[in-house]
Amino acid sequence: MTLGHIDVRRLMDEHGLRPSKALGQHFVADPNTVRRIVRLARVDASSHVVEVGAGLGSLTVELGRTGAEVVAVEVDRHLVPVLRSVLDGVPNVRVVHDDGLRLDWQRLLGGSGPWSLVANLPYNVATPIVLRVLEDAPQVSSMLVMVQREVGERLAAAPGEGAYGAVSVKVRYWAHAAVVGTVPPTVFVPRPSVDSALVRIDRRDAPAVASSVASYERVRAVVDAGFGHRRKMLRRSLAGVVAPERFAEAGVPPTARAEELDVAQWGALAR
Repeated sequence: MTLGHIDVRRLMDEHGLRPSKALGQHFVADPNTVRRIVRLARVDASSHVVEVGAGLGSLTVELGRTGAEVVAVEVDRHLVPVLRSVLDGVPNVRVVHDDGLRLDWQRLLGGSGPWSLVANLPYNVATPIVLRVLEDAPQVSSMLVMVQREVGERLAAAPGEGAYGAVSVKVRYWAHAAVVGTVPPTVFVPRPSVDSALVRIDRRDAPAVASSVASYERVRAVVDAGFGHRRKMLRRSLAGVVAPERFAEAGVPPTARAEELDVAQWGALAR
């Protein structure tokens, strides 16, 4: 059963459920949208898929139909029994009651894979979940996530674009990202006040900055400092973080601003 608006509202009424604002819950309730997500994620019977924020199972059902091995993670204890009932009889889907922000990725995924993260991520935790997967779950080689449009644009932004920021650089350190579609508010229950974006993220074979140049922790610290005062020239925003003479060595003008640098240049400054 693919869940539409009527099905989602019926499940909520039958179980006395109300979407949690604190958890950023907006349940996708459109069969065409979940089919589109599965297609863009390139999921098939050979895939290993983890979904964070499974909700009432609209996307989970479609993922299970492909024959893929699916692990569906849901933090809301009120939704977990409903999710399990929706997925009853789907042997290739395992439901896990856990918090996507605190997951032990090694325990959850083990050494098998590669895995894909495919999810309608709660708006309020989308960015930290994406970054945690990139940093802590090397088994996950690709992601297809539905997020608030503004968040999606930041995840995929390139240097010089208005949405480009510290998050954009960190994603680029690990992966290639692109917005591959937009989704209107009408496909959700309840309707959010903004559009959503579909973002595809593919992990690089190796980080964009080699560990011999600078560690990720050092790159992250320099990037955070640089974007902490993004209107200032880097010689000011990075004072005390990068020595003045290092700009010339890195080939970066000290008068540049944070949004102008690509990930390789941040790595050169971090070195």
